[in-house]
Amino acid sequence: MYKCCIFDLDGTLLNTVHALTKTMNLTLARFGLDPVTEEDTKLFVGDGYKNFVSRAFRHRGAAEELITKAYPVYVDYFRDNCLYQVDAYDGIRELLKYLKEHRVKLAVVSNKGQAQATENIEYVFGKGYFDLILGEREGIPRKPDPAGPLYAAKTLGALPSECLYLGDTNTDMRTGAAAGMDTAGVTWGFRSREELEAFSPRYIVDDPLEILSIMGG
Repeated sequence: MYKCCIFDLDGTLLNTVHALTKTMNLTLARFGLDPVTEEDTKLFVGDGYKNFVSRAFRHRGAAEELITKAYPVYVDYFRDNCLYQVDAYDGIRELLKYLKEHRVKLAVVSNKGQAQATENIEYVFGKGYFDLILGEREGIPRKPDPAGPLYAAKTLGALPSECLYLGDTNTDMRTGAAAGMDTAGVTWGFRSREELEAFSPRYIVDDPLEILSIMGG
């Protein structure tokens, strides 16, 4: 059994698409632009908020100057809306309960800002439920750079080979591989099975409870 499970946040642990889409559409409306759909959001997110803003605004034909102005506006709106209709995917709570009962360390590594990542996780699961929550912060590059998962493993006393990294996007698949960790692509999140398969993760799972068999349960 792996000693540590490292989870992506958006689209892996939590369905945050409603909050992300609402925040983006408030930002777009502020600049007189049409909204995006939740399906658009699933394709645009995963590489930090600036990339999300850039992709959404370019999708609506915005100039680069406008995009730069939109960054702080998005941050302000997200501060107030980051918990909008956020919840765990079906089966996640049962999976985490099993892992905790078997003394597996739990970490979150997300490209979401540190404050919002912590707020999301503690809102849904309670304070202190995870051993480590690592959001975007100074000194640790964003995924797909492997620095975040490697920092999590070291902090929690595990070798990369003793960790299972779980995520729902190509960014996550590249991150896990770069960190030298066994990687599981999850299909219940924001991206397709085909996208995950293209990066040859060790596992592809369609339901959180399938991970129990991977863990030996």
